[in-house]
Amino acid sequence: MKILTVKLPTELHATLTSEARRRNVTRSSLVREIIERALTRDADAAPPSCAGLAGDLVGAVRSGRPDLATNRHLLDEAVYQDAHRGIADRRR
Repeated sequence: MKILTVKLPTELHATLTSEARRRNVTRSSLVREIIERALTRDADAAPPSCAGLAGDLVGAVRSGRPDLATNRHLLDEAVYQDAHRGIADRRR
């Protein structure tokens, strides 16, 4: 087995020591377990999807109009504005 020396902040060292005592294992074995778990989890995990990354944002902003997708008048108005926006862009 190879030896690795790591410097830890005081708080992290204290947390590691208390967790090792709680589990009744050595700090070294606890660190090995944590590193192994982290490395194998990262290797097995699929890259996050856009939906997964933005999951906590979904529904965070409300439009105030619950019928935006079904209101024919709003759809017609949006299409009209979009069509006129294209005409104004071509004039520039």
